[in-house]
Amino acid sequence: MPLNATLFDMDGLLIDSEILWHHAEVEVLGELGVPLGTIDARQTKGVYVDEVVAYWRSLYPWEGPTNKEVVQTLLNRVGELVRTEGRLLPGAERAIELCAKRGPIALASSTPKPLILTSLDHFGLRDRFVSIHSADVEPFGKPHPGVFLSAAAALGVEPTSCLVFEDSPAGTLAGKAGRMTVVAVPVQEDRDNPAIALADLVLTSLEELDPAWLDERFSASAS
Repeated sequence: MPLNATLFDMDGLLIDSEILWHHAEVEVLGELGVPLGTIDARQTKGVYVDEVVAYWRSLYPWEGPTNKEVVQTLLNRVGELVRTEGRLLPGAERAIELCAKRGPIALASSTPKPLILTSLDHFGLRDRFVSIHSADVEPFGKPHPGVFLSAAAALGVEPTSCLVFEDSPAGTLAGKAGRMTVVAVPVQEDRDNPAIALADLVLTSLEELDPAWLDERFSASAS
């Protein structure tokens, strides 16, 4: 079945914000006794922030602030870091432009929507997307495909006709669980993750995206 629409993740794919999330988590959770600066925290990459906080609290229980309060502190800190240190990843704007020429595009992220909008506005990208979706209104976050399925429905496109761009193992699993075509753009540390091998195409950077590859998969009527 030819593709007709594209769904983009945001953090770590379009915006170099995964490192900012990590810095915020080390800072905020570290004050609560979670030793993120000394352990491998990649297992929570791409997972909804509420679930991240709950996960680390289950391993390193703390007294004091509620999970909801910690989540809000994290979101505030990440927003500050995006505005002061954030940058678009190489090839991000080009990938958006190439896909928008071939059909409608939407954004589907695990990040809560207020922070999505803050980030997109900072880089002048909000108006590039037909619709914007967050896992914060879904029953389950990635690797569940809910946010991708909602984005496809909003575009009026069957999931099997959607192309997904992701950087994380959880997001790649979500796209494939939704029966979508997935392009994974993982960081070096995630390239050997078994979930990444499920992607239909693996790139080291969005700069490598080949228009001819897109043309082969999108319908001839797409403009």
